[in-house]
Amino acid sequence: MPTLPKQPRQKGFRFGFSWAQIAIDTAVLMVLLGLGLLGFQDTFAGDWHYLVAGFGGIVLGLGVALASAYLRWNVWMTTGAAVLGYLLFGFALAAPTEAAVGFLPSLEALLVLVTGPVTAWKDILTVAAPVGVNGGMLVAPYLSGMLTALVAGLLAWRVRLPYWTVIPVLVMTVVGIMFGTKDAPMAVVRGMLLIMAAVAWLAWRHHRMRVQGTQTGADAADTTTVSNPATARKMVWRRVGMGAAVLAVAGLLTASASPLLLQDQDRKVLRDVVDPPIELFDYPSPLMKFRQYVKDQHEEVLFTVEGLPEGQRVRLAALDAYDGMVYNVNPQSGGNFSPVGDASRLSGTAETEIPTRATGTLDIGIEAYNGVWLPGGGKLSGAVLQGPRADQLSTSLYYNDGNETALSTIPLEEGDSYTADVVFPVQVASEDLEGQDFGEIVMPELTGVPQIVPEKAAELTGNQDQPFGIVSGLASTLHESGAFSNGREGEVTSLSGHYAGRITQLLDAEQWIGDDEQYAVGMALMARSLDIPARVVMGFYPENYSADGGPIQIKGKDVHAWVEVNFANVGWVALDPTPDKDNVPTPPQQEPKSTPKPQVLQPPPPPQEQADLPPDTAPEPQDAEQEERSWWDQWGQIVMIVVYSLIPLLILLIPLLIIAILKGRRRKRRREAQTPAEQVSGGWSEVLSLATDLGSEPQRSGTRREHATELAGTFPTAAAGTTLLARRADQAVFGPGEPNEAQVADYWARVDENIAGMRGSVSGWQRFRAKYTPRSLLLEARARRRQRRQLKKQQRQADRARTAERRGGDRTAERQARSARRGGRSRGVRTVDQQAREKQE
Repeated sequence: MPTLPKQPRQKGFRFGFSWAQIAIDTAVLMVLLGLGLLGFQDTFAGDWHYLVAGFGGIVLGLGVALASAYLRWNVWMTTGAAVLGYLLFGFALAAPTEAAVGFLPSLEALLVLVTGPVTAWKDILTVAAPVGVNGGMLVAPYLSGMLTALVAGLLAWRVRLPYWTVIPVLVMTVVGIMFGTKDAPMAVVRGMLLIMAAVAWLAWRHHRMRVQGTQTGADAADTTTVSNPATARKMVWRRVGMGAAVLAVAGLLTASASPLLLQDQDRKVLRDVVDPPIELFDYPSPLMKFRQYVKDQHEEVLFTVEGLPEGQRVRLAALDAYDGMVYNVNPQSGGNFSPVGDASRLSGTAETEIPTRATGTLDIGIEAYNGVWLPGGGKLSGAVLQGPRADQLSTSLYYNDGNETALSTIPLEEGDSYTADVVFPVQVASEDLEGQDFGEIVMPELTGVPQIVPEKAAELTGNQDQPFGIVSGLASTLHESGAFSNGREGEVTSLSGHYAGRITQLLDAEQWIGDDEQYAVGMALMARSLDIPARVVMGFYPENYSADGGPIQIKGKDVHAWVEVNFANVGWVALDPTPDKDNVPTPPQQEPKSTPKPQVLQPPPPPQEQADLPPDTAPEPQDAEQEERSWWDQWGQIVMIVVYSLIPLLILLIPLLIIAILKGRRRKRRREAQTPAEQVSGGWSEVLSLATDLGSEPQRSGTRREHATELAGTFPTAAAGTTLLARRADQAVFGPGEPNEAQVADYWARVDENIAGMRGSVSGWQRFRAKYTPRSLLLEARARRRQRRQLKKQQRQADRARTAERRGGDRTAERQARSARRGGRSRGVRTVDQQAREKQE
């Protein structure tokens, strides 16, 4: 049996696109997807690697889509080509640090490409920005760019209608927003460019397909109107004008609505609502080891620091929460401690809003220090870990940019070292702080504060009402009136700790005695009781600095704690309430011995109220209202992110909503006309309006039955119903009598059935377009204008005719009167007027 020859696979674009049109589509899609890709700008701190990965993925996706459209691949061939391209180009684009010599395949790079599509999305959210280029971070922009470009290209070149291409473009934009940071680069400008470019390109694509006659159905009928060059040019310019107006309105609304919708609100992104990466309850406050450094490691070298400027300090942690027992880093801020992706570039802190802050580099070598809190000099803009455990420490490093505190889940030990790029705390003169208000900083709520704290704060501040005067008065009073003792051998007894009882003992004594731990906590609690943004900072600084910035040995005796207060337009300012070390307590005076008196049985002391101890765990919600707030706290920000990202789309939907409302009002006006005949006529007008929106416009000069014949050819499935409706409408309008309410209701029911049949004969996209196109509204508006002009013209003609007739009649009557007067005088005949006067006389 002879076999049929195998037919070659058909090639070429299905809708006859030229390569010039393909080039335009490719350029526009790269621009639209690139605008969404820029949402990763701050996530990678502008590192060019993410641009190479993202645009490389976009080019790869468009290339696979172009090959699939031209060669007419099926789904499996297209998917296989996409996967193969992802792996081949991914070594150089998404895993350059793991690939051999930056672009050749390696086992480590292959593992990154295979696991990256699953793990990269979580890693990029839980790592502090900038996330770096290691560990598959580049997979996120590479894969998102490739997939959205692939889908956009397939929809643009293999689907008849180009409007679906907007979906992957919007997905790329939303991905850039969701996985970006709060500081969106040129958000409003990018949104306006995205809207304008998308609308202009889609309008051009639509016009191009109309001219080429590649559409079917209703659009195919429209192509007949393009045969006349003058009509085609007029139609093009009309659509260009309407498109420009829509773009202008959308751009203005977007630019105007964005500041109003987002004013006084921080931008919300996914990294703000992910689960906290660490549990701070697992890491004790560094302030709890204060006396250990003082007593047990007084002369022991904890670490060496090189490059520390004179007057600057080495910070361990900024503490902002108090529970009656310990001053600690707010446990609820665990989510603010983000894993460090690229330790050499941290949180964009290289730039600061405060111009007086100095920058520098600290070389720190760990010796006897052992702890999870990383010694630093302020805001860390970068850190280069060294030593044998550098790789291990780099994966355990967390940083909180707001508290300027770094944490390593693996405790530091002897032999570890690192170089830190630091933005040192601000140093402002006292006179520069006068007149400055406190900063608007949200601080965690304090619990377990002793009752004496607000009382003593009010007593020490007195009538002072200037912000700097209040805090400087607290600090100077404690510094000048207090005595220093850290309880070492040979010194006055001074209990350690800063729990509520110890702070009460400090402030309630006739002579204040303590060290940095008690004085810093006491001042911070008093400041917080006055609603002043204050926190306790623990760190180290030597008695003597190196003149040339050379190495300094930091010992246990160099440990200190101080208070930082936030001022508007300045930032956090350090204040030292601790007395000088030479300000020792005054020994008590020798009291004379008293003469013993006979013992008298004393009544038992009254029972003491049980002290309120701080809860071991955070209370759970007690009622439905708290549970509801908890749900909103968890998911509300995600909802707001989605809403904000859809604002440009909602603005574009406003014209569609207006059109739908106008059509609804038109139908109601027709259904509720004054007379039953007008209601029936309105039902037939509803059929004609739908036909116009679907692309079939009957001739204006035809009768209802002629219109029904035309519609029967365009919509054959509804031909019988259309003819019947036309006849019944003629009978209601021109026949004897008026139809009753039941007949009108039955007519409108048949109108709805006929409309449903007409809609069912076209595609889903044509039904959608007919629902929101203003075509019938515009044609009816033009018809009403023509009718009004004709009525006005007829009115003017009638007025001119009446005027001419009245003037002609007046002239005739005047001629007859003159003739009668002349005839009467000649014949001696009295006129009617003369006879009337004679009768009156």
